[in-house]
Amino acid sequence: MDLLALELFFVGLLGLASLAIAFVSGTVVWNLYRGQR
Repeated sequence: MDLLALELFFVGLLGLASLAIAFVSGTVVWNLYRGQR
């Protein structure tokens, strides 16, 4: 297996994980803000 392909795979995995974390934290903040009103 090529080292570049492995690096691209892990960079894509890191991007997906950060997207999921941003989505979950945004949803939590949105629900908290909506619950205050």
